[in-house]
Amino acid sequence: MFVAKILVSVCLLTASAKLAVPFWPVPMTMQVGAVLLIAGLGGLRFGTLSILSYMAVGAAGLPVFSGTPEKGIGLAYIVGPTGGYLLGFFVAAALVGWVTDHYGRAFSALAMCIGLLCIYGFGLAWLAAFVPAHKVIAYGLAPFWMGDLFKLVLAALVTFIMPAKVVAWIKGTH
Repeated sequence: MFVAKILVSVCLLTASAKLAVPFWPVPMTMQVGAVLLIAGLGGLRFGTLSILSYMAVGAAGLPVFSGTPEKGIGLAYIVGPTGGYLLGFFVAAALVGWVTDHYGRAFSALAMCIGLLCIYGFGLAWLAAFVPAHKVIAYGLAPFWMGDLFKLVLAALVTFIMPAKVVAWIKGTH
């Protein structure tokens, strides 16, 4: 059953990467919200295994990432300009999951804020290898931060109000 839940989370991550919301100046995906929600509800083990599984499926060549197959698939995509954000997803999931496991969901919003900083930290550092330094913020942060804050608030709210029995079922601790 745990594997099935991981597969569902991989499907959620894939759908969140593929469904773009019209947003200016760049269409916004729901990936950041999905990553934070999965980790907030599932905890460290579930959150990190979900992200690793998602990345493994993508590395194997399935077009699960945003912009695939148009922008490449497999390892070529992972080591491309957005690879740092994928790494940041894992770090954020680990951090958010650990905090919710150890301190409860009441601290999930704070953990998600720090997790979002991790996503941007890894993403921008990686992106700097592909674009001029003076354009990193303009390309990798400025178009997205407001939307990502909105997704963070939604993920934190859902995480906080989700019934304890549902959270225990997701984590497999019921």
